Amino acid sequence: MYNILTLNKIAKCGLDQLNPKAYTITDDATKDADGIILRSFSMHEMEFPKGLLAVARAGAGVNNIPIDRCSEEGIVVFNTPGANANAVKELTIAGLFLASRDIMGGIEWAKTLKEEDGDVAKQVEKGKSAFVGPEIEGKTLGVIGLGAIGIMVANAAIGLGMKVIGYDPYLSVDAAWKLSRNAIKATELKDIYANCDYITLHLPLNDGTRGMINTEAFDQMKKGVRLLNFSRAALVDTDALKRALFDGTVAKYVVDFPDADVIGLKNVVPIPHLGASTPESEDNCAVMAAKELADYLENGNIKNSVNLPNCVMERETAVRVTIIHKNVPNMLSGFSSVMAEKGINIEHMMNKSKKDYAYTIMDIDGDITDEALAAIENNADVLKVRVIR
Repeated sequence: MYNILTLNKIAKCGLDQLNPKAYTITDDATKDADGIILRSFSMHEMEFPKGLLAVARAGAGVNNIPIDRCSEEGIVVFNTPGANANAVKELTIAGLFLASRDIMGGIEWAKTLKEEDGDVAKQVEKGKSAFVGPEIEGKTLGVIGLGAIGIMVANAAIGLGMKVIGYDPYLSVDAAWKLSRNAIKATELKDIYANCDYITLHLPLNDGTRGMINTEAFDQMKKGVRLLNFSRAALVDTDALKRALFDGTVAKYVVDFPDADVIGLKNVVPIPHLGASTPESEDNCAVMAAKELADYLENGNIKNSVNLPNCVMERETAVRVTIIHKNVPNMLSGFSSVMAEKGINIEHMMNKSKKDYAYTIMDIDGDITDEALAAIENNADVLKVRVIR
């Protein structure tokens, strides 16, 4: 039996993917767990359960998970890219309209109208000019980050009559096939800044992207640009944003991650992190996370990991050995030598690497001996060995 710990409420349709004959599910963090499924719970101060093998985030962002610590302890971290993409895309499109017309301001003003102050319809006609704004058709949208969400936003905006310029230096071939041929691909961020009436951010937060929308970036943007952030608040330098709002460089800032620094600023539209908050999205993320976790625990396959390479191999024998190790020379030859010395035949083997880490799967004839297992585990560059029967 595999023990699964849930750190947030996870949609039932996701947990239903885990066969009750093979899994026990608990929300008691004091118990040992082979796997964890979570959404937004922060694991940074958490003591890992003994024997933890994998963490599955029902969502795309993994800032709430200590990735480096997981990697060093041989714990695979999964996310669910694309599962919430449609939900975020729809809210981003709503954000385009909220950035263009002062819809929120108009609604709040309309709520204050009273019949005793005169005919409400006449008050509406007299005061509505304070909330006018431009149409998005014919305007240019810059999409920074062309992953699952960014591509869907780009394609939808083109369908609404916008010109779209996209930027992503890491655009995959598979992703490129999904991007409308009418989208223009920029080679530098300055092309986005200089030409776009609207800019929307759809990229992960890391050391290279933190604070990337800063004073230098704002200085290159068109006057009156409308900025949308449905990725992470820290992509935008707050002090630089305040100056850009004050001097009119940014006409509107729509953000799905409001904090105390921006929530009261004029021309900021704060949305309370609703990007993936749809029942469809939560279901999709939960199902995807559970399937990824189960395939790893039962078969050792890795798909959509943020810290280890994708490595998926059909089972060919009854016994599979999986090894998480450092990405250093001579590891494969060392594993093969151990097996050969112990008289164990490797029927099929796969090895993949990702930055500092690598993963090896071996399907073997018969079974692995304790001596062979110990010889592999004693390698200083081996982080975790599993035998799956």
